[in-house]
Amino acid sequence: MSLADNACIPCRGGVPPLEVDRAQTLLKELGQGWSLNQAGHLERSYTFKDFSEALAYVNTIGAVAESEGHHPDLYLAWGQCRVEIWTHKIKGLTESDFYLAAKADRAFEVFKR
Repeated sequence: MSLADNACIPCRGGVPPLEVDRAQTLLKELGQGWSLNQAGHLERSYTFKDFSEALAYVNTIGAVAESEGHHPDLYLAWGQCRVEIWTHKIKGLTESDFYLAAKADRAFEVFKR
């Protein structure tokens, strides 16, 4: 089973963020391009042929986020989209963040050439 096949579990707060070792293990399971930024959030940039295609991806991942009840920060620019994911309620990472990252990669597959 791929990380993308897991459903995001809504966080109600009051749970500790993932331990660094577990986060690093899950990071290795994600596709290339994902990293932990200075804030400890998952981050990846995707490139597209133009603004329209990047916007279509933003709309696609937005629909995935809504269906999962788990919302990334999306930064749209001409030919690119940066996705930043963490669980806002606990100000850290949960396994669901890695599931959503894998779903973002899966959504990107249709845009690859």
